[in-house]
Amino acid sequence: MIHQLYDQFVAQVRLCGPVTILPEKTRITFQVRMSFVALQVQRSKIIGHLVLAERHDRPCFVRIDSISPSNQVHHFTLARPEDLTEELCGFIQRAYRVGQQKHLKNRP
Repeated sequence: MIHQLYDQFVAQVRLCGPVTILPEKTRITFQVRMSFVALQVQRSKIIGHLVLAERHDRPCFVRIDSISPSNQVHHFTLARPEDLTEELCGFIQRAYRVGQQKHLKNRP
């Protein structure tokens, strides 16, 4: 089931556009110009985070870390297909734009 959930997550990321998927020793990162998603696939769940331009306090996120004013790391956990909500998929699209660094073009 976790493998299928990972495939569904990757499919959502690919809907955003071209992406490079980089398997590393302890995680898998997704990048365009910069990394915008990282996942750790475990036996019973997927632990991940998205980099967003602003903070979004939403139930789909278990923690948010502020790296800089325009880089907010939003942590999530996926254990069941219903955890990959429409809301989270919308945040994947926003994170993809951060990966493209489009959020930096809107700065004053």
